[in-house]
Amino acid sequence: MRRALPWVVIVAVLVLLPYVIARWSQRPGRVLYLGGPVLTMDADNRIADAVLTDGDRIVAVGNEAEVRSSLGGRSVRTVELEGRVLMPGFIDAHGHFPGSGLTAVMVDLNSPPIGSIRTIEEIVAKLRAKAAETTKGEWIVGLGYDDSLLAERRHPTRQDLDRASTDHPIAINHVSGHVGVLNSSGLALEGVDESTPDPDGGRIVRDTSGSATGLLEEEAAQRWIAARLQPSLLDGLRIVRSANATYLAAGVTTAQSGLTPRELISGLSLLSRLGFVDIRLVVWPDEDAGQAIADGDFDPSFDRKWVNLGATKVVADGSIQAYTGYLSEPYHVPPGDDPTYRGYPRIEREDLIGRVKRLHDAGVQIAVHGNGDAAIDDILDAYESAQKSNPRLDARHIIIHSQMAREDQLDRMAQLGVIPSFFVLHTYYWGDRHRDIFMGPERAARMSPTQSALRRGIRFTIHTDTPVVPIEPLRLVWAAVNRQSTGGAVIGAEQRITPMQALRAVTIDAAHQHFEDQEKGSLEPGKLADMVILDRSPLTSPAEIDRIVVDQTIVGGRRLYRRDQ
Repeated sequence: MRRALPWVVIVAVLVLLPYVIARWSQRPGRVLYLGGPVLTMDADNRIADAVLTDGDRIVAVGNEAEVRSSLGGRSVRTVELEGRVLMPGFIDAHGHFPGSGLTAVMVDLNSPPIGSIRTIEEIVAKLRAKAAETTKGEWIVGLGYDDSLLAERRHPTRQDLDRASTDHPIAINHVSGHVGVLNSSGLALEGVDESTPDPDGGRIVRDTSGSATGLLEEEAAQRWIAARLQPSLLDGLRIVRSANATYLAAGVTTAQSGLTPRELISGLSLLSRLGFVDIRLVVWPDEDAGQAIADGDFDPSFDRKWVNLGATKVVADGSIQAYTGYLSEPYHVPPGDDPTYRGYPRIEREDLIGRVKRLHDAGVQIAVHGNGDAAIDDILDAYESAQKSNPRLDARHIIIHSQMAREDQLDRMAQLGVIPSFFVLHTYYWGDRHRDIFMGPERAARMSPTQSALRRGIRFTIHTDTPVVPIEPLRLVWAAVNRQSTGGAVIGAEQRITPMQALRAVTIDAAHQHFEDQEKGSLEPGKLADMVILDRSPLTSPAEIDRIVVDQTIVGGRRLYRRDQ
């Protein structure tokens, strides 16, 4: 959106203004929901019978007689649940909105169960087809390939991508988002050749002759990822509208945009004000934007009712399934010939301590990405050092993913008041490969240790990290409850939690993580009428939570999604 942001208003007026006027001119009146269980997610996990909303707020919650008595004879529209479940809308604890919409304009290279790609030849074929409809010299970008699910069990090389086109620079992003491959034209445009040194916190992968294979890791990949994922204005609007529709259909009423640069912060703020984003947003600035906001050098001018500023995000290591997560012990099956390989940090420990301290001293909330346990050690050292030098009560600093958090690290999180946000869908999408390739059976059984966190009284969240995997809150809850892999194996039965505990992690506890629990996350009088209607209860059939269907999504009292429309 960077290149064409000044044209957003013009496009809004010419294309979508009638839609915006229609939406915002309708103020929802009083609505009474009854006839099904109401999962309030309040402090007592109370299950009520009825909810009354007025405008964008909840007025009353309780049994039908109590709620009707609050009407005082005034008219009301009644929504009969007919046995369906009403509960708070799902809150995205961590993701990358509007990333789920990128495949509306870029090439989808996901493998099953998300996509259809099974071989490198199929990747080449899809890129070649895109090249045939793309102007010569323009970039072609593919998203979501997974080397561990390809028949060849390797990353594509620049030579593979050259077979798709030599007339176009090509970049494909790994499903993890932490590594990617460029063809020869792409490498040349990015200035990568045999003499290019590895950047700090990244690696240019080379073959035995010293030539770049095309695979770039972490900091080596970040420059081209940032540059290539900058769509035109019209493509940007398509991406946002596609993501908006996907989130609403999933029952998400608050989305999260993590690691967000200035340009995207401004773009999302503007598009939300114009009404092109129907759901609420929590924006996590990247480190540069976060520091600029703290210093008063950047004011994103949010409409706080719809877009809130969240934690500033820092990335301490990479991705375990990309072999760039930073572990204290070697990978189960190393990626090369070094049996001691355990990944590496994106930011060295002392540098991380200094960067966290600057943000902490500025008074901002911080979220540090940490997958491997060695990275989590560094993150906890940084948080502890910052709190010792400048104690802050209820800072709610976060460790994003906390994938391989050990028991002793959870003890430290409890002591420091740190919130782990677990990417628990790894047990489903990568569970078999964590067990057999990356972590081995013992460590894989402990990944995303939600039950261990509960035993310590740690208030945690769970997330999808969309677009790494689809925005599927109900599958996420199912994964936390069942911990079943795509292959049907149970990955760490002792870390399972109950449906109610998992539901809290995607509603009230996610709101707490965002400092928004006074406004949303539970159905209580005075809170926002952000709600979802499910076709059945997640509490009654734990093994089938992933099959539950979202019937309606209500944001601020307005029904913005209905399944049968």
